Amino acid sequence: MILVTIICFLSETLAAPSLTAEQINMGVDWLSKFGYLPPPDPVTGQLQTKEALTKAIKAMQKYGGLEETGVLDEDTLVLMKTPRCSLPDVSESDSHSGRRRRTLPSQTKWSKRHLSWRVRTFPKESHLLGRDTVRALMYYALKVWSDIAPLNFHEVAGGEADIQIDFTKADHNDGYPFDGPGGTVAHAFYPGDRFTAGDTHFDDDEAWTFRSPEAHGMDLFAVAVHEFGHAIGLAHTSAIESIMRPYYQGPVGDPLKYNLPYEDKVRVWQLYGVRDSVSHTDRPDTSRSADPPVLLDLPENKSTVPLDRDAPDRCSTHFDAVAQIRGEAFFFKGKYFWRLTREKHLVSLRPAQIQRFWRGLPANLDSLDAVYERPGDHKIVFFRGAKYWMFKDNNVEEGYPRPISDFGLPTEGVDAAFVWPHNEKTYFFKGSRYWRYDDHLRRMDLGYPKDSVLWKGVPPQLDDAMRWSDGSSYFFKGKEYWRVLGSDMEVEAGYPRPIGKDWLLCTDMQSDSPALEANGTETRSHGQRHASHAENNYEVCSCTSDSAVALSAHLSLPLLGLLAPAFPHGPLAPLLMLTVALSVPP
Repeated sequence: MILVTIICFLSETLAAPSLTAEQINMGVDWLSKFGYLPPPDPVTGQLQTKEALTKAIKAMQKYGGLEETGVLDEDTLVLMKTPRCSLPDVSESDSHSGRRRRTLPSQTKWSKRHLSWRVRTFPKESHLLGRDTVRALMYYALKVWSDIAPLNFHEVAGGEADIQIDFTKADHNDGYPFDGPGGTVAHAFYPGDRFTAGDTHFDDDEAWTFRSPEAHGMDLFAVAVHEFGHAIGLAHTSAIESIMRPYYQGPVGDPLKYNLPYEDKVRVWQLYGVRDSVSHTDRPDTSRSADPPVLLDLPENKSTVPLDRDAPDRCSTHFDAVAQIRGEAFFFKGKYFWRLTREKHLVSLRPAQIQRFWRGLPANLDSLDAVYERPGDHKIVFFRGAKYWMFKDNNVEEGYPRPISDFGLPTEGVDAAFVWPHNEKTYFFKGSRYWRYDDHLRRMDLGYPKDSVLWKGVPPQLDDAMRWSDGSSYFFKGKEYWRVLGSDMEVEAGYPRPIGKDWLLCTDMQSDSPALEANGTETRSHGQRHASHAENNYEVCSCTSDSAVALSAHLSLPLLGLLAPAFPHGPLAPLLMLTVALSVPP
C-alpha cells in the first residue's frame, strides 16, 4: 500500500522546501474530503497523477478566490486550514470526470412550505450561551430565509421535526465527524427522502459566541444562517459575498437587522419563488403569529461606546464580586462587570451593565456581595445583603428574591461564595468565618461556621472568591488576589499578586483606552506574555476552524523527495534518497 502510494508521486510536482510529508498528506486529504479529488482506490490504493493533483489544486484555488497556481503554496494551505463547512464543494462524480460543477441530491427542495424545527441538544453547560439564547438565534437564522421565500418555520417542543438541530462532537454516525476545536464547525443535510433531511449539526467542541469579538469564537448566528441554507436546498458557492461560501468569515451583524446578500436571495428564489408578504397560504404561519423571542443585550464589545460617568476604572478599583460562570470569569463592580473568556481574554475594556445581561435584578441594585454558579444544575446565584436571586442562564427564576437564611447563613450577608473543585461543596465567607454548603442536598454541613484561619494565608473580609478551570481556587481582596492549588487549603507561594495586571490587562501606564482594545494585546497571570489573535479573513462552515500555518516558499522539489524524511529506513529508503539526490541541483 505504501509502495503504491509513493510510486504514484514519482512524477515531479511543485513543492515548497519547507513542506513536510504531514502537510502534503493534509492537502491531499483535504482535496478528497471536499470533492476536488476522488478518494484512493479501495483495491489498489492508487492516488492521483501529478496532472490530476494540479488540476484539483487549481479548481480549489479558483473556488476559494485565490490565484490559480496549481501549487500547494502558502495561501492555499492557509485557506485549507481555515474554519469551514463539512459539506463538499463539488461532487465526487464531477471530480472523477474532471468537471467542477456542484450537484445536489435528486430532490433539491422541500415539497412542503411549512417546516417544523427543534433544538434537540444544546451546547454543553460550560458555554455561556443559554438555551433561550440558542433557540432565539435559531429562530432568527431561519427567519432570514423565510423573510424572502414562501417558507414558514415553526418550533416544536418535542418529538420529530423536519429540521432537527443538535450540538454534538466527534463521530456522531452521520458520515461527517467533527474534529474537536478548530476544523469543521457545522453541517446540514439537504432536503430529500433520507431520515436526516434538513438536520443540522454544530460541533460542540467549538466556542460558540453571540455578539462577541471574532477572535473569541464562532458566531453561532452566522454559521446557523449558512447551515439552514443547506437545510432548504442551497449548495456552496464561490461568491465571496455569499453567506453560502464554505468558509466561515466571521460575525454578520445584528440578527434582528441582517439582510441576505443578493446572490443568496436569487438562488433561493430560483428554488422556491419570491415570498408574497400579502397573500396567505392554506395554513397559518405559526412562526410569525407567535411573539418573536427576545435576544438579550450581551456585553458591549465596541470601544467606541462612551463610558458612563459612574463607570469604574478596572485598573484602580477593588471588586464587589468575582465568579466563574459557564467557564468564563466575571468581575463585578457597582452596576457593571467585565468578562474574560476561558482563555483569559478580556472581552472588552469597557464594562457592561449587570442589569442588561441579567434582567430581573432590582432596578436600584447598586452592587453585589457575591456570585457563584451552582454545581449540578448550573444555575447562577446572586447575593446582596440578606437576599439572593436565582437565575437560569439570563432569566431570573420565579419567586425570587428569597432570604439567605434558606442556606442557613446569617442575615448580615456574605463576603464571598465559591465552589471548591476538590469536593464540589459551596463555601461562604463572612468576616473571619466560613461555612460549607451541600448544593446537591440543599443543606449546610454540620459543624459550621469555622474560623477562616484554617485557609492558611487567605485574608479575612474577602471581596469574593471563585474556582477556575485550572483546578485552583482564587481569593480576591482589594487590588490583590491569592491562589490555592487543587485540594490545598494554603495559599501558594508568591501571592498575593495584582488583579489588574494578571487578569484585566492593566499595566502602570494603561487605562481604558480604545486603542488598546483595537490592537488585541493580552497578558496572562504570572507575567506570561500571550500573543494577540491573528484574525483570518477566511473561516468555514461544516464549517472548519484552525490556526493558519505559515509557509515560506512555493513548492519546487519533487513530491517524492519531500516524503523521504518520513521513511528514513526500510527497503524504500534507497529509492527515496536516490530520487532526492537526482532532483537537487549541484
